[in-house]
Amino acid sequence: MKKVLIGYFSRTGKTEKMAEYLAEGVRFSGNDVEIKKISEIKTEKDLQGFDGYLFGCPTYHKDMTENFKTFLFLAQRAKLEGKLGGAFGPHTHSGEAPKIIFDTMEFVYKMKMTNLGALVLKESEVDTT
Repeated sequence: MKKVLIGYFSRTGKTEKMAEYLAEGVRFSGNDVEIKKISEIKTEKDLQGFDGYLFGCPTYHKDMTENFKTFLFLAQRAKLEGKLGGAFGPHTHSGEAPKIIFDTMEFVYKMKMTNLGALVLKESEVDTT
């Protein structure tokens, strides 16, 4: 059994909902999962002890949020090389944040990345209450 960390930032609840859906899939595959807001991850030690990582952030103005950029610098110090990774994030138009996160994990951290593909949900399908 593998252990997966899902780290995310959510301003409106949509990224959090996506993280919960992904966690269901991880559990369904017989693995353990821990979901954390990036604000709960204070040091690189908080990122240790996992076999895989899914990082998520929404796209705002064709970019990820500033706090997520700061989180990625912290994650870089965690030495995640060779670990399995994936990226996700909601968007209405451009969707750059997941791609930037994916590329950072693949090319900077040297992680083994898995393209999660697109999950298309209509606004009414994501209940953020």
